[in-house]
Amino acid sequence: MATEEESKPPSHPPYAEMIMAAIAALGEKGETDESAIAAYIESAYQGLPESHAALLTAHLARMTDDGELHVVGDNYVRPDPTPAAPPKRGRGRPPKPKPNPALTPSAAPAAPRPRGRPPKPKDPLAVAVAKAASGLPRRRGRPPKRVKAAQPAGADAGAAPSPAVVGVKRGRGRPPKVKPAVDVV
Repeated sequence: MATEEESKPPSHPPYAEMIMAAIAALGEKGETDESAIAAYIESAYQGLPESHAALLTAHLARMTDDGELHVVGDNYVRPDPTPAAPPKRGRGRPPKPKPNPALTPSAAPAAPRPRGRPPKPKDPLAVAVAKAASGLPRRRGRPPKRVKAAQPAGADAGAAPSPAVVGVKRGRGRPPKVKPAVDVV
């Protein structure tokens, strides 16, 4: 059964308020470590529980994790209302800052660079000489095979072969395996 003393509400304010009051009072001296805060709370407030030291440590840790307090050295301080320090960086290289279009309204966005390696600069004179020497520029890659068809004896050598003489064009790759026909009995 609980005694009357344990069921009574505490006669002191919540620990967060007591800690903030202690930091405000001790902040002028610059000594706001845990022992100084504990000593101030014990002198200023009556009726503290027996587990005051453990409760104070737990509340200080919670307030530090929540960002209500910062630890500088061994001292606890209130955070500035305006963050002066940049936030902590994660691992790896930071991303490049993106330009703000509002700051430069006159500048038009540049076209994105094409992918791949940029082409080498061409000498205009060498390009003109190569075109003149070869007639038309050749296509890229390997040229297509020339069809050599057997022509009849009386045909003209310059005439195109007839479509009946030209065989079926083969596709790319290995031809499919021919399966022998099976007689069904």
